[in-house]
Amino acid sequence: MTIFVCEDSFEGVLTGVYDAWASHIHRKQLRIEVGPIGQREFFAEYVPVSANSEKTEKVMRSIHRKISYYAYRQCMYCALSAHKDRGDAIYRFLLLGFTYGAQVTKYLQEPSVMKVFEYSRAYGNEAHYYREFVRFSSWNQVYISHISPKGDVLSFVGDHFADRMPSEHFIIVDDVRKKAIIHPKNEECFLRFLTEEEFQSILSYEKKKDNYTDLWQTFFETIAIKERYNPTCQRNHLPLHFRKHMVEFTS
Repeated sequence: MTIFVCEDSFEGVLTGVYDAWASHIHRKQLRIEVGPIGQREFFAEYVPVSANSEKTEKVMRSIHRKISYYAYRQCMYCALSAHKDRGDAIYRFLLLGFTYGAQVTKYLQEPSVMKVFEYSRAYGNEAHYYREFVRFSSWNQVYISHISPKGDVLSFVGDHFADRMPSEHFIIVDDVRKKAIIHPKNEECFLRFLTEEEFQSILSYEKKKDNYTDLWQTFFETIAIKERYNPTCQRNHLPLHFRKHMVEFTS
């Protein structure tokens, strides 16, 4: 068994798909995994894969041309999700897609197609949740927010708020991956990986309160109806995982 170990990124996964395809190893004798690798298997050859933009572009063009844009979007969402076997699922999905074309997305009886569908849907749902549940605090006229997503949803969340808050300085920090979307006022937002010192410095501001924090907590308490308190229903609409950085639940 040959195992291609790719980087934990969209480019990394698509580069792994390209290298696996170019190796001409039979699909039953290879697998794609997203690093880092934990316990290694006996009698398996591990091939490290570094993200390559040129290879990524080639795979992207092939998906658009030979399958469809919808299939490409599903692969992208799947690659950015948190499922460990997402790389292998995408590879086997594309093997079918390059054979059957756009209709492959309807073959949900195929395990790889079903996995890509489920993983991309889970990623899309999480991104949608975070667009609703992001909470900002204000410091020196800069709005700062923290999220701890399972999938890599930061870019999608950042684009959402850049469209709605173009005239504000804001930073959204992914605490899991220690990177941030930074949006200067009336400019394009950009992605930056944070050093440990930068991350700890920004993290400290989350515990500070401001007028907006107090207003939001007051609003949350005011609209509550004690007679209709239903924690089970509340958890269905707002899972506990998303409450870590929400000021109304951390006061």
